[in-house]
Amino acid sequence: MLVIGNQMPAFSLADQNGNIVTDQQLLGQKTVIYFYPKDSTPGCTAEACNLRDNHERMLAAGYRVIGVSKDSQKSHQNFIAKNNLPFTLLSDPSTEMIQAFGAWGEKKMCGKVSIGTLRKTFVFNEQGQLTQVIEKVDTKNHASQILV
Repeated sequence: MLVIGNQMPAFSLADQNGNIVTDQQLLGQKTVIYFYPKDSTPGCTAEACNLRDNHERMLAAGYRVIGVSKDSQKSHQNFIAKNNLPFTLLSDPSTEMIQAFGAWGEKKMCGKVSIGTLRKTFVFNEQGQLTQVIEKVDTKNHASQILV
């Protein structure tokens, strides 16, 4: 479990275009890493579109935005194209990064318990230190939770 002040966990994953993104490449700029369960589902689409609609504000505040899910690169490409998303999506089918960040666990939906990706957001400073964790994401107003 990451706590405020912790260093960003090491990772190396492919983005929607197959380009490798690592934790080391993110140093030097404030970074928002948000984890979400699945491309093109109602809550995940609302969250991504809210971040898209506020992307200029995020950039103006110095943030880069990166989304992470278990979905394939192809699924991410379709999700980006369908919703005109201006930020990077990383594919983590092994869930290594998702687990390293503490965004994997038990979920309850409609009275059913399952294990999967938890909707969580982590904000890091330019040195890669954790400055904010959002555990209860408001999918329709997520950018406002980050830009406090």
